[in-house]
Amino acid sequence: MTPRLTKRFTIPGPAGALEIVLNIPEAPPRGIALVAHPHPLQGGTLDNKVAQTLAKTFFAMGYVATRFNFRGVGKSEGGFDEGVGETADALAALAHARSRFGDGLPIALAGFSFGSFVQTRVAESVQAERLVLVGPAVTRLAGTTVPADTIVVHGEEDDIVPLAAVLEWARPLELPLVVFPGCGHFFHGRLPQLQRTVSSLWRGYALTADA
Repeated sequence: MTPRLTKRFTIPGPAGALEIVLNIPEAPPRGIALVAHPHPLQGGTLDNKVAQTLAKTFFAMGYVATRFNFRGVGKSEGGFDEGVGETADALAALAHARSRFGDGLPIALAGFSFGSFVQTRVAESVQAERLVLVGPAVTRLAGTTVPADTIVVHGEEDDIVPLAAVLEWARPLELPLVVFPGCGHFFHGRLPQLQRTVSSLWRGYALTADA
């Protein structure tokens, strides 16, 4: 599938300008996928390779892939706000996409690392089809519950968010976890595998839900 439009621009956001990138498929979109990038104070941007891979994954499935820079990153104005303001940024980016492509489209929420934490907050006020959390920042998720069909993918050798911590978070939720053996936090060399895995799990869930 070839993008009909890939455009980077800014919109008015909660803290000033908010930078957004849209990937729009040729055919009428089947939904809107909002993708959140890793920690702004640790080099995270909407151009992060995992965030790009998540956007590419949903675009290939017919979604409008919507990425955005959290406040204080790139052309987005404002400063880091521990996830509170960043949640408002995410909701503003989603509101723009919905106003442009239709309020009735299904919503997919996907995040990497800190972005996964933000997406769990977004999910509290948005009815989403499903969540995809990659390398989730579980130290920020204490007491947080997510839907049972949430897709969680983590690297066995993640040195930023240890696998043991993710298992400790997921265990009481009885939440399945996909582990990439020998893989670090940033999924170096494993991005095509990440795309295939998320796509397969997402499509498999859709088929089960329709059965």
